[in-house]
Amino acid sequence: MKTLTEIIVPQLAESLVNATIDKWLKQPGDWVDVYEPICEILTDKVNAELPSTVSGKLVKILVGSGETVPVGTPVCLIETEAAEGSAQPDGQPAPSEPAAAAVAAIAVDEDAPMRNRFSPAVQQLAAEHGVRLSDVTGTGLGGRITRKDVLAYVASGANKTSASQAAPAASASIDPKAQVRSSGIHLSETPRIPKIEIESSAPGRGETFIDVTPIRNTIARNMRQSVSEIPHAWTMIEVDVTNLVVLRNKLKDEFMKREGINLTYLAFLLKAVVNAIKDYPIMNSTWAVDKIIVKRDINISLAVGTEDSVLTPVIKNADHKNVAGLAKEIDELARKTREGKLTLSDMQGGTFTVNNTGSFGSILSYPIINYPQAAILTFESIVKRPVVINDMIAVRSMANLCLSLDHRILDGVICGRFLQRVKDNLESFTLDSKLY
Repeated sequence: MKTLTEIIVPQLAESLVNATIDKWLKQPGDWVDVYEPICEILTDKVNAELPSTVSGKLVKILVGSGETVPVGTPVCLIETEAAEGSAQPDGQPAPSEPAAAAVAAIAVDEDAPMRNRFSPAVQQLAAEHGVRLSDVTGTGLGGRITRKDVLAYVASGANKTSASQAAPAASASIDPKAQVRSSGIHLSETPRIPKIEIESSAPGRGETFIDVTPIRNTIARNMRQSVSEIPHAWTMIEVDVTNLVVLRNKLKDEFMKREGINLTYLAFLLKAVVNAIKDYPIMNSTWAVDKIIVKRDINISLAVGTEDSVLTPVIKNADHKNVAGLAKEIDELARKTREGKLTLSDMQGGTFTVNNTGSFGSILSYPIINYPQAAILTFESIVKRPVVINDMIAVRSMANLCLSLDHRILDGVICGRFLQRVKDNLESFTLDSKLY
């Protein structure tokens, strides 16, 4: 006996209320295995593949590509045997449980069409240089072709012999929203849309249109909400980090051998910030109209920039971690961001944001508060310069700390004291300081 099973949009997070069907990976008449992706969906924070909770034949698509529907909406019908509708193989949860879709493990399909193996950035680069991606050997994870692979191929001159054939092939394969299938639901690489030249009256000039992705749209909405609702104020303090520089240089090689990751200045800064928040907990709060909600947990949001967006993964309970633990968390979240494997859980729960703008060479910045938090702090570039100490000039390693604050909650006095405490904490690191 056959029955029809509805596949619904799952509740991927508490804050998720709807999702957009990006494209269908299966069509009516196709056979679908349990946990096999049937379509790609877009949400405010992540792009995901929606896996089937049953095995059977896809008989009808209920929601078309580009349509946005609420969580819980059926998107398609799959014809199954009656027994499959009531129980899953090997004790798996029934298809009526939305969690089944969220935890399905999707493996890379080596026989899938080549477009599923290429990131949008790689596709655009290949199109610009007339490279046929099927001729390029990938050195990335699972044989994935990276930008470096394409550039190396171009540098070798191999593409020149087949340029006339490679260019149209590469252009035809461009899919702005293509992503590599990976385990579970994860953040995909932000789509890089190919440039579209528009004719104009001025010779040699044109315009470029770039589709706004859900992630970019969310950033725009949050930034607009932050600057329109939060009365921003700004303050800055300079810190002498000479002793910290010496300490890091002393420990970084041993730390690399022991942990296999870099020991960055950011780990020390986070420890200094967390300890200062303990002394001034009002910094760890949000505005609630008639109340100020002071958060008990100290969850530090890290502003991590990619080529196309800024993401803010969260270090949960940062006050429970030492410098080494913070360094590991920073490396892990940065790696997951680069690989496009951040989950919704990684992005939620932040109470205070830190941005390492110094990594870009910045010496002064005015950051926008990560709504609805009360403040955001930037760690600027470390610069050697002459400083007067006890009426003598010395060359010291100096850095600026910039703080944007919600003036409904925080005032200059409390923020000045907070920044001074962060400064004292950073300057208190000595050669005897411990990482663990």
